[in-house]
Amino acid sequence: MTIYKMKKYITKIVMVAILTITILSCTVSKDIEAPKEILPENFRNQVVADTTNSAAIKWKSFFEEPDLVKLIDIALIKNNDLQIAEKNIAIANLQFKQSKWGNIPQLNAYATAVTNRLSDNSLNGLSTSQFLGQQHLEDFSAGLNLSWEADIWGKIKNQKKSALAAYMQTAEAKKALQTTIVATVSKGFYDLLMLDAQLEIAKKTLVLNDSTLFIVNLQFESGQLTSLAKDQTEAQRLVAAQLIPKLEQNIEIQENALSVLSGSFPDAKERESKLNTILVKENLSAGIPSKLLEKRPDVKSAELAVTMANAKVGITKASLYPALNITAVTGVNSFEFNNWFNIPASLFGSVTGGLTAPILNSKKLKTQYEVAKVQREQSILQFKQTVLVAVQEVSDALAKIKKQEEQYDIAKQRVEKLQKAIGNADMLFKSGMATYLEVIVAQGNLLAAELELATIKKDRLSSNVELYRALGGGWE
Repeated sequence: MTIYKMKKYITKIVMVAILTITILSCTVSKDIEAPKEILPENFRNQVVADTTNSAAIKWKSFFEEPDLVKLIDIALIKNNDLQIAEKNIAIANLQFKQSKWGNIPQLNAYATAVTNRLSDNSLNGLSTSQFLGQQHLEDFSAGLNLSWEADIWGKIKNQKKSALAAYMQTAEAKKALQTTIVATVSKGFYDLLMLDAQLEIAKKTLVLNDSTLFIVNLQFESGQLTSLAKDQTEAQRLVAAQLIPKLEQNIEIQENALSVLSGSFPDAKERESKLNTILVKENLSAGIPSKLLEKRPDVKSAELAVTMANAKVGITKASLYPALNITAVTGVNSFEFNNWFNIPASLFGSVTGGLTAPILNSKKLKTQYEVAKVQREQSILQFKQTVLVAVQEVSDALAKIKKQEEQYDIAKQRVEKLQKAIGNADMLFKSGMATYLEVIVAQGNLLAAELELATIKKDRLSSNVELYRALGGGWE
């Protein structure tokens, strides 16, 4: 067959294929959109609805402490989980690029050489011996094999769509991981500053207890106080003394945790920031819930999962319909090696087009289709749940910010009152107008109040970070 004739046959078959697609082509499965209308207009505990969103602030601008910015920067470069996410993106990208070739004809080259020793008593053997004068039958072939499947029902198109969604989903997964790392490192840093502040409080309280114990010992030696007073004062001093090694232990553990987040072995963290000098951001804007669809990587990932589920339904539905396959083979063939590449005498070619429809395995394919539809419903429900959780996290963070501010104001007033009480108690004790018990109780109350104030200050900073993360901030 000449090349010209082969082209004519291929053209005819392609025209038949196009006609078949025109007649039969229809929407095999209708895509279902993620139900975005379920979002509320505002968040609970939102004072003023605002279209601006704090998540739009880049993390290097949101965090103002140089120590913290440096720590986050290192974590985003060296964190092993984030590097694994990068590899997942690279894999998905390669798979997506491969899917683009799904509708490209497959072209393979081949070369074969076959020799057969025929039986002398067989018809083929007698014929070969009579006409060719030999007992061996040889066959030499070389050529090209082309095959192509017409994408009538959109199966290959849906495979591309699924691969693209999977690639985009890995990118969103990396964004979600980065927001988590930024939030975890910053909250861990604030925990570290809180422990620093509490250690300083414990050491300051220990000095104050030592001063009180010195006076109590003098009064005990002079017979003004009993051993009970001395023992109780010493016991109160040991409360602050015991806190110091415990806080130092927790500081080391927190530094170790930050080191691992930064992709390094446990080590001390240099820092100049102080908890009491950091300002808590006021009036952070939560925006409107619909912005979560744009900013939250996990919400976007759940939406892409619906796209992938739609594509899978289309792929499984298409498998129930006939598939049109076109194959073409051309090359050179000869039963004599010397004439193998004798052109045009050794040229051959063939073109085949056929429809293949499932029969015995149609039940299996239909089951796969039904399962894919149920899985699509699952992905939609998962999307709804992801949105619900996202809105809840923002609302929770808003509630914490509002109530913790009130708690901090009350705790600060309490510390101020107790500091004043400590001064009065110390003066009255030295003048004999207050008992040792009143002094150590005041000191114990002040220690607890100052520790709690540091904890609330840290909680306020962490709640701001949590709101920033819940809104989808931290990946830009």
